[in-house]
Amino acid sequence: MNEFPEILRFELGLYVDKFVKWLVNNFGDFFDALGDSILWFLMKVDTVLHYLPWWLVLIIVFLLGWRLKKVSTGFTFTFMLFWVGSFGLWSLMMDTLAVVLVSTFISIIIGIPVGILMAYRSKMETIMQPILDAMQTIPSFVYLIPAIMLFDLGRVPAVFATTIYAIAPVIRLTNLGIKNVSTEMIEASYSFGASSWQTLIKVQIPQALPTIMTGVNQTTMMAVSMVVIASMIGAQGLGREVLQATNRIDIARGTEAGLAIVILAIIIDRITQGIADKFKIE
Repeated sequence: MNEFPEILRFELGLYVDKFVKWLVNNFGDFFDALGDSILWFLMKVDTVLHYLPWWLVLIIVFLLGWRLKKVSTGFTFTFMLFWVGSFGLWSLMMDTLAVVLVSTFISIIIGIPVGILMAYRSKMETIMQPILDAMQTIPSFVYLIPAIMLFDLGRVPAVFATTIYAIAPVIRLTNLGIKNVSTEMIEASYSFGASSWQTLIKVQIPQALPTIMTGVNQTTMMAVSMVVIASMIGAQGLGREVLQATNRIDIARGTEAGLAIVILAIIIDRITQGIADKFKIE
């Protein structure tokens, strides 16, 4: 009596498995083309990051910290990045940054339009809310399974899994930001003869931009938090170092790689927060 009846069991996983296999069998060419496009973009970003001299990256980070926060912040960021370089992890950090940037970019170009549509269409919001809830509560390891089935092993499934994991905040906060624009401003825009599209572009998005940028910040941080898990399916970079250090019980290697991820996350978080604060000031 203390066990659930076997006859009432519903094996949802089997249907999900069949659905993913159906996608692979019927849309394999599409996913191959999508994977090739993502890989091409990722390699371009990776090439640019590795091409930049280390000292130029330090200067850029210093200038960003100075202009977005203050001079002391710029010096702190510069010292922290220099510290990562002294660990011998500079190239691996660039690999990780490439995956994070590409995943965040894809999340933004998909997430912001979806968030805007949710703000305009209540039915779509009703549909998307439970989906977003599920995306943010499903264990991140689960995303690796469909990523591998659709794109095999490598950096492409790592980008795909990271994007799916990180996209929810930018969708939610874009929706929230657009909906929170005051009705008076929207009505004033219409009264001056603006169309719905002009009102969206010139009134609602600028007013919602601080909230949208907060969503971008959260999406970026979630992408960074995924780097170690993504390394399990082929992502290069600092996450792979942590994974190998864990497998070999290499405390020194794991400490340096883990600290490098923390430093990268802190710098990205403060820079994106600074950009969001600039929009709030304006």
